[in-house]
Amino acid sequence: MSESLFTDASRRLERALKYVSLSEDTIERLKYPKSSLIVSIPVRMDDGSLRIFQGYRVRYDDTRGPSKGGVRYHPKVSLDEVQSLAFWMTFKCAVLNIPFGGAKGGITVNPKELSKLELERLSRGYVDAIADFIGPDVDIPAPDVYTNPMIMGWMMDQYNIIKRQLSPAVVTGKPVTIGGSLGRDTATATGAFFVIQNLLPKFNRTPWETTVAVQGFGNAGAELAELLWKAGYKVVAVSDSQGGIHAKQGLDIPSIRRFKEANKGIKAIYCEGSVCNIVEHEILTNEQLLALDVDVLVPAALENQITAQNVNDVKAKFIFEVANGPIDSAADLILEARGIQVFPDILVNAGGVTVSYFEWVQNRSGLYWTLEEVNQRLQHKMVEETEAIWTKSQELSVCMRTAAYVYGLQRLGEAMNAKGTRDYYLNG
Repeated sequence: MSESLFTDASRRLERALKYVSLSEDTIERLKYPKSSLIVSIPVRMDDGSLRIFQGYRVRYDDTRGPSKGGVRYHPKVSLDEVQSLAFWMTFKCAVLNIPFGGAKGGITVNPKELSKLELERLSRGYVDAIADFIGPDVDIPAPDVYTNPMIMGWMMDQYNIIKRQLSPAVVTGKPVTIGGSLGRDTATATGAFFVIQNLLPKFNRTPWETTVAVQGFGNAGAELAELLWKAGYKVVAVSDSQGGIHAKQGLDIPSIRRFKEANKGIKAIYCEGSVCNIVEHEILTNEQLLALDVDVLVPAALENQITAQNVNDVKAKFIFEVANGPIDSAADLILEARGIQVFPDILVNAGGVTVSYFEWVQNRSGLYWTLEEVNQRLQHKMVEETEAIWTKSQELSVCMRTAAYVYGLQRLGEAMNAKGTRDYYLNG
């Protein structure tokens, strides 16, 4: 039987614990999620049949504030995956110094097989099942894989119906017209772009001499690819769940995005004539994309894409994790030994939760910010914490992932100490 994702995720803490002094209480509390919920969601399908879907919500830790985390719809969603994602979110919020804890949710479903009406019934049914588990001061869901602003709007509306009150802050990532924040739909990519722009110059890398491959041409991956393309980086390969394309001279990312939106895929994209520029290209798989000889690799799909089995095929010099957990702990050690710089998910993709926090603040205050204000605040936050983690990695002579966990652990430890620990009660 293969090792659980959560067991592998927990290994990241082991290395960081060597560099930070924590109370026994903190270490003990971080071993387990605060609470986990498994629900069955009955949905009446369009053909009149009844199907039962399995749903999950895990609140890992709320020491620093109400828990926060997305809801993903995917056939492989499991309690193990959701718990691991909630664990990562706990550290992500601590690293960015956001007053939230970590949570995550999901439903085991292939949303592409459902009609829009079935998808709405499923989303509202999920909220029916977890309504007592979430709330603006308790746990705040958000979009994740295969969920979007419309789905968040359904969830908020269903919560309002159940509670008989308007609670826009119960979810983030909503449509702007019903309380969402400007910039939230692109926040993960925008935040990652700020991190890349801040870190690559430290290695004397300039955009025009840097090649990039992006695995996962979804909401975050596609937006980040276009931001990098506009900044002068040469994006030479992109892929989605069905495959990808590669062109050494670079791809026209805006054209690819237009094509994918119209045709729901990017395979053989350049064969469509006037839709995009015709360039010499090759079709490749997601696995082949990970092995390309590029400067920067951006895994922006799902977890465990780079493992001990394929890590030696990776040729990139820098890896920026836009997906959650795309590299397992065994591969991490091999990449570090090979001198490949890995910049961790709990920093790189934290733009999404950061602007979710901004949205929650706006909902609570009733004052809404312009897109320019949102992006300025996001840039300040991402650059400030990136610099702090970079400094920590240099001081301790550790990789950026370990430095990020040390940084997050320090903040979590301070919060837990403030509530009283064994040392306080025995020696206070």
